Amino acid sequence: MVKLDLPHTRRTSAGRRRLSLGDWGRLILVMVLWALCYPLITTGLTMAPPFIFATLRSFVAGTSLLLLAFVLRRPLPQGWKTWLSLLMVGLSTTSMGFTGMFLAGGLVSPGLATVLANAQPLIAAVLAYFVLGERLRVAHRLCLALGFAGILLIALPHFGRGNAGNTPAGIGYILIGALGVAVGNVVLKRLARSRTEGGPTQIDPLMATGWQFLLGSVPLWLAAQTLETPQPVRWSLSFVAVLLALGLLGTALAFALWFSLLRRGGLTRLNTFTFLTPVIALVIGVLFYAESLRLVELAGIALTLAGATWVTRG
Repeated sequence: MVKLDLPHTRRTSAGRRRLSLGDWGRLILVMVLWALCYPLITTGLTMAPPFIFATLRSFVAGTSLLLLAFVLRRPLPQGWKTWLSLLMVGLSTTSMGFTGMFLAGGLVSPGLATVLANAQPLIAAVLAYFVLGERLRVAHRLCLALGFAGILLIALPHFGRGNAGNTPAGIGYILIGALGVAVGNVVLKRLARSRTEGGPTQIDPLMATGWQFLLGSVPLWLAAQTLETPQPVRWSLSFVAVLLALGLLGTALAFALWFSLLRRGGLTRLNTFTFLTPVIALVIGVLFYAESLRLVELAGIALTLAGATWVTRG
């Protein structure tokens, strides 16, 4: 494991720095892009095996980011600790996170999958306290509580016995993926810190996100070779469109923007806004998957929006 220099970590209030108008625009865009991921995954899984599809997603995202970084002559990551941190992010966010997402893609409805995946802010908040020294103010705790309460209300109708499509295995895969993303977010925030903030070094966002996707794609490819029966990918214009939308927009662009945001604010505060992703996902489910919104889900949306609105007050 990479040493995170815990003795030298200062206890700071999460998200003390104000976000600019441009930061808010990027934050909302990231939430929209992440909300689109599960419908795209569900569609793509009809044309490709899970691990192969996950590997292709990682490879498209990583190579596109690195190509752009090299064209712009961005500096390579320096130091073995930085590379080890990138490996940790790749194994947690990409390998572990994508495994949960793609294996659950055919076992859980798109709306519920996005809801469960957003349990990660709570996991990350605990990890950020011990690893990053981010203290939670009372307001931040209440925002997390409101957001999580909203998530529970949104997910409540999906846990009924009549929902045969939502299997326990699928729910377990999603939670494994959420744990991986939470761990990756903490390490990524550690990388995003400047030296004056106690970070190990300054690292370029394109290089950081690009390399972690390539490093994380290796275990996914190995899993595809050993765990999946040989099954050809059904290459078509539809599959290529889904893969490019998922790899370039939902992955490369979204994570590059997320890394840049982590330089501006605390992880716990920014992570609170990921509770908005299920709200957007439910709207997508209504528009494209003929899903309906119950009264309890509307109440959950209201609580989630209240928590996100409250945290904007800092």
